[in-house]
Amino acid sequence: MSSTSGGVVPRSIPAAVAGVFALVFAAILLVVGYVLIKFGFEPAPLLLGFVLGKLMEENLRRALIISRGSMETFITHPVSGGLLAVAAILLVIALLPSIRKGRDEVFTE
Repeated sequence: MSSTSGGVVPRSIPAAVAGVFALVFAAILLVVGYVLIKFGFEPAPLLLGFVLGKLMEENLRRALIISRGSMETFITHPVSGGLLAVAAILLVIALLPSIRKGRDEVFTE
């Protein structure tokens, strides 16, 4: 039996390539995780985004198909319009401290 006619060596090459790919992918994730920790990102919201992101995307796509691509449906319906308004208010409240901090740093120089 020769090793070049489908023996041990040719069959092990895909496994070795897959192993190298997994190692490189793990190293990339390690670097991304380190950068996120260094910049102070909270892990809980990121995890929620990864878990719920696909579900939210599918439902957004479904809503756009039903409304024939019109984004207006999110504003004209009271429930979705109210939820969008609350989300916008919460976003502004969350960003105000960082905006004020930046302005204070600019005016002290």
